[in-house]
Amino acid sequence: MATSLRCFLRSGKQAVLVVARRGIHRSPPAALQCQETSRRYINVTVRDALNQAMDEELERDERVFLLGEEVAQYDGAYKVSRGLWKKYGDKRIIDTPISEMGFAGIAVGAAMAGLRPICEFMTFNFSMQAIDQVINSAAKTYYMSAGLQPVPIVFRGPNGASAGVAAQHSQCFAAWYAHCPGLKVVSPWNSEDAKGLLKSAIRDDNPVVFLENELLYGVPFEMSEESQSKDFTVPIGKAKIERPGSHITLVSHSRYVGHCLDAAAVLAKEGIDCEVINLRTIRPLDVECIESSVMKTNHLVTVEGGWPQFGVGAEICARIMEGSAFNYLDSPVTRVTGVDIPMPYAKILEEHSLPQVKDIIFSVKKTLNV
Repeated sequence: MATSLRCFLRSGKQAVLVVARRGIHRSPPAALQCQETSRRYINVTVRDALNQAMDEELERDERVFLLGEEVAQYDGAYKVSRGLWKKYGDKRIIDTPISEMGFAGIAVGAAMAGLRPICEFMTFNFSMQAIDQVINSAAKTYYMSAGLQPVPIVFRGPNGASAGVAAQHSQCFAAWYAHCPGLKVVSPWNSEDAKGLLKSAIRDDNPVVFLENELLYGVPFEMSEESQSKDFTVPIGKAKIERPGSHITLVSHSRYVGHCLDAAAVLAKEGIDCEVINLRTIRPLDVECIESSVMKTNHLVTVEGGWPQFGVGAEICARIMEGSAFNYLDSPVTRVTGVDIPMPYAKILEEHSLPQVKDIIFSVKKTLNV
């Protein structure tokens, strides 16, 4: 079963079709996607924002290159690297064999030699094949060399649950990689996050795990005029308040930031004012932003798609309990997470295994005792 699913996902066409069937379609060329909504904002999909970031950094720094399965001639399984091979050629956009341990090792070695590789995993589920390279080679070398040997590398690709790909291809690795010192772990939500954080990750001298979400690739978000600049970056380690509020704090990352905003909109009609924090970076965690919000709202709900045990929400709970914000809480922190089981294949069971907007609304009302 595992082998057949793996082979199925290895086909770029099939992988894109899976997404298409679930309502996220392959996007048209970037020129058609960027529809101007005002003088200052344009709509750009997450896919194209990531593509812009890599294009700009490849142009800016000749040491940057991209490698992975089907990233070159096929334009990537999810079309994130569309057009880059035609523009930069075989030496900088490199198709690899189906061997994560092999090409991740090549990328880490290249980083040690002074290049700045972007290593794409078709999904982060396959990064398990290369975890020795990510953890033991990339994350620990700077420390073990007493600061003499940096490893400036980005490991990127889709993370977390997609749609209909079952237990072996639906895991969230945010907590897995955030557990390891030596790595920076980034998890963008919208297009500005994706572009600005990826550019910062490529420029960073540390190994960065860049966790995208397959279901967000085709979603358009407004991008400011400022973010269209080639100099635009988003600092790693800084969360963002997406919606200010006064009654309760919702903290999330990646796709579930959108769920929190949807829940906040519903709750606002009932007089409940939610503050929504987009973490953007999992490690280093912006504890100061969370604490400041909790000191204002006195209530906290964390939301994530990963499993509950030892998850991102569990770490946030611990940090709040250990810090000065704990004395400001008027009720216990509530976690909204994925269910503690391997992901089922059946669609209805899959939906019940992941946080939904109604689950966030229920948890907010429970925390506020209303």
